[in-house]
Amino acid sequence: MVCWDGLLYIAVAACAVNVSLQGEHERRLYSDLMANYNPLVRPVFNDSHSLTVHFSFSLMQIMDVDEKNQVLTTNIWLQLYWIDHYLQWNTSDYPGVTNVRFPDSLVWKPDILLYNSADERFDATFHTNVLVNSSGWCSYIPPGIFKSTCYIDVRWFPFDVQRCDLKFGSWTYGGWSLDLQMMDADTTGYIANGEWDLVETPGRRNERFYDCCKEPYPDVTFTVVMRRRTLYYGLNLLIPCVLISTLALLVFLLPADSGEKISLGITVLLSLTVFMLLVAEIMPATSDSVPLIAEYFATTMVIVGLSVIATVLVLQYHHHDPDGGKMPKWTRVVLLNWCAWFLRMKRPGEARVRPACHNKTTRSSLTSVDLNACSSHLANSNMLYIGLRGLESVPYSSSSADAMSPDSGLGCGHGVGRAGEDEALLPRCQSSLVGSVEHGLGQILEELRYIGKRFRDQDEDESLCNEWKFAAAVIDRLCLMAFSLFTILCTIGILMSAPNFVEAISKDYFP
Repeated sequence: MVCWDGLLYIAVAACAVNVSLQGEHERRLYSDLMANYNPLVRPVFNDSHSLTVHFSFSLMQIMDVDEKNQVLTTNIWLQLYWIDHYLQWNTSDYPGVTNVRFPDSLVWKPDILLYNSADERFDATFHTNVLVNSSGWCSYIPPGIFKSTCYIDVRWFPFDVQRCDLKFGSWTYGGWSLDLQMMDADTTGYIANGEWDLVETPGRRNERFYDCCKEPYPDVTFTVVMRRRTLYYGLNLLIPCVLISTLALLVFLLPADSGEKISLGITVLLSLTVFMLLVAEIMPATSDSVPLIAEYFATTMVIVGLSVIATVLVLQYHHHDPDGGKMPKWTRVVLLNWCAWFLRMKRPGEARVRPACHNKTTRSSLTSVDLNACSSHLANSNMLYIGLRGLESVPYSSSSADAMSPDSGLGCGHGVGRAGEDEALLPRCQSSLVGSVEHGLGQILEELRYIGKRFRDQDEDESLCNEWKFAAAVIDRLCLMAFSLFTILCTIGILMSAPNFVEAISKDYFP
């Protein structure tokens, strides 16, 4: 029993000795490496040599693209690798110690910064430890939320592809002291964004010479290429705009007598103005380019505005005053003949008027011979005969007035009735009574002529009004076809002019 306890004690002691030796080697290594180390000195074997720094980054997420302020916000892990000549050791001298970690403030590190930073602190990285192995290979991977300036080209919004540059370089070292080399960007851990699709992240190494110095100043520029996902804007902006522009066409289908044509056109115009203001709040206040959706809204507003003007012309034609004059000849030819034929429109009642004109019969009336015969009979026999059948068909002309005057002696007619019946029906009368009756009949005929003239004037006015109303209907139909064609062409032509329209539709609407 005592033997087993002794063996257990010896084993625990040996483990404790090994652990303590491991910690002792690491403490001794830290002490030896930091003994004569100066973080201000560039860690190279020869000061005339340049220190090579390999640079890359891991793009984790596109957090926000602020079009109005033109700022790109990304979550990035920087990756910097270099060899520190003063942080090398022999692993046999320090058993079990293969790598050590130093705070970035205790060792030299390259001052790589984002040149086009838009952050208030400029350097938005979280300062982590520097991992160093026995060969002096240093790995520094600081994460950070980077805000960078980016020129947002809104020419093809919302079917746009943005290219934002992230330019990294040393702030104080030139190319003769620090050779910055690029490695490919890593996007394996990228988190997808709901508004933007990441297309690619190509990089390039640049060298720039300034007037102050002969040495080059290298930098590594990564370009984040991203495509806007259009489903949100299509459902909330484009489709409502298309529907509203379609409502503008209903103005030409609305009857002119309803009194709502102008109201509908103005309502549609105001609705488009509201959508235009929503787009203006998103877009940056720039005059470099006009967004595609703004062009579409502006074109649609112009179409709606022209439709309101056309509606005013239609109403002016429809409610034209017949006393204002007849329709001009060119208007009658263009609208009532050419346009009506092209639009396959017929005047109301035209199908009934033409057969009636072909089947027109000649109405019977009293002639001047009958009236003269009647007057001679009246003078000889002093008899009065009122021919009701003849009176129904007396024409409204000057010859009738002459025939019905007192000189014509209208009272009876041998050509109208029989003499035996006349003598049985009418008593003899004096010539004065015949004159008064003839004068009364003349006044009655004057009243009849006046009434007939009024009816003819009313028919003529109604015919003029119908012509103007038919012209208004032709303009309505013509504007409906013209504006429908123009709206379809503008919608297809403007929206499909975007370079990646087909790609956006295929990926966003039909994934």
